[in-house]
Amino acid sequence: MLRHTSPIHGVAHAQQFDPLEWEDSGDTDPAVPRQVLVVDDSRMQRRLLSANLRKWGYEVLEAESGADGLALCEKHDVSLILSDWVMPGMSGPDFCRAFRRLGQDGYGYFILLTSKGGSGEIAEGLNSGADDFLTKPVNSGELRARLRAGERVLQMQAALIDKNEIVNAALTRIETLYDALNHDLSEARHLQQSLVRETDIELPEGRIALNLTPSGHVGGDLVGQFRVNDHQIGLFSLDVSGHGVTSALMTARLAGYLSGLTPSQNMALHRLGNGEFTARDPAETVSDLNKLLLRELETEHYFTIALSIVDLKSGRMQTVQAGHPHPVLQRGDNPPVLLGDGGMPVGLIPDAPYMSFETQLKPGDRLVLHSDGITEAEAPSGEMLDDDGFGAILTAARDQDGQETLCQMLSTLRSYTGATEFSDDVSALIFDYHGPVR
Repeated sequence: MLRHTSPIHGVAHAQQFDPLEWEDSGDTDPAVPRQVLVVDDSRMQRRLLSANLRKWGYEVLEAESGADGLALCEKHDVSLILSDWVMPGMSGPDFCRAFRRLGQDGYGYFILLTSKGGSGEIAEGLNSGADDFLTKPVNSGELRARLRAGERVLQMQAALIDKNEIVNAALTRIETLYDALNHDLSEARHLQQSLVRETDIELPEGRIALNLTPSGHVGGDLVGQFRVNDHQIGLFSLDVSGHGVTSALMTARLAGYLSGLTPSQNMALHRLGNGEFTARDPAETVSDLNKLLLRELETEHYFTIALSIVDLKSGRMQTVQAGHPHPVLQRGDNPPVLLGDGGMPVGLIPDAPYMSFETQLKPGDRLVLHSDGITEAEAPSGEMLDDDGFGAILTAARDQDGQETLCQMLSTLRSYTGATEFSDDVSALIFDYHGPVR
């Protein structure tokens, strides 16, 4: 009678070893056979183990030493290994370490057969990479249970591999789609930038500088100008709510309604009987845009706008401010002056009232239309630049031309926010009025 302890379960029991107990009742495993490697320097032990393994539906390979076992592992896809602990030349734990170093694609479930039961020996076996232990002499039922446990581990590992392959394939497809989307967005950015065809426009009566810097690939800001007739121009700055593609599409749609390329479609213009154009009251234009947005475009977006019609001969400027940041007037060395009284955004309230106001420009005056991406820019501390901070930037750059001022403004904003990319779209238009041509 031999008393022994199973290292995994820690249960002591008495067992009489009887080779006849290996005569199995014929309860075969329906699972797909796996290859099992039996490594033992005892030929009798190998024969006993192999006979029952074959009855259970396994394909069996035998080796009498760890070195021979490694050679078989290099040639065959071995998923289950039964190895004696004490063998000449290479012990079971040493064989396990060497097997793990082979780096096979699939996992191998390793069971050590041992008469050792101390905690030190168990720790050594686990550290060598073994998954399970069986005490000798081996009980048929316990071996069968341990093999089934190993099968479950291998099945879970195979399922994980399959799922990982599915995930990796999905990630590859997502990566491909992302690359395509990124390319499309880059093209969209170029198209949106093309809405501002010229950024430095020289007129006999003045000079216009424009800048459009989206926070992402595309944005909802737009600045622009259009010719009304030989003595009038239109200037505008608008900002569609939100960010990204939908805002950019709305911006492109609005650009068509204020285009200088197709004056017949420009809602700010009125065609005269002789075929020439004159400017409408900016408030009427914005009121019609409000009706159009609520009636036809069916979108949750709204926008803000500052639209000015400038008579280049007289310097008379008519402006509507619809929820947009205040236009800024700089005159000589005086502090910048904010124009307008706010107004309602476009596309929120039916029949919202819009009122135009007049400003008399003088030679040397500078008009600035801009988006809230400038005044609402935040420092790392959370403090916004506000109108005063923007006014300070404009004052510091008063002696520079419009393009230089815009470059200085972007540089100052990046320093103020501490970021190279802005969290909101940034756009601005600067009109330096020189006066009528004499």
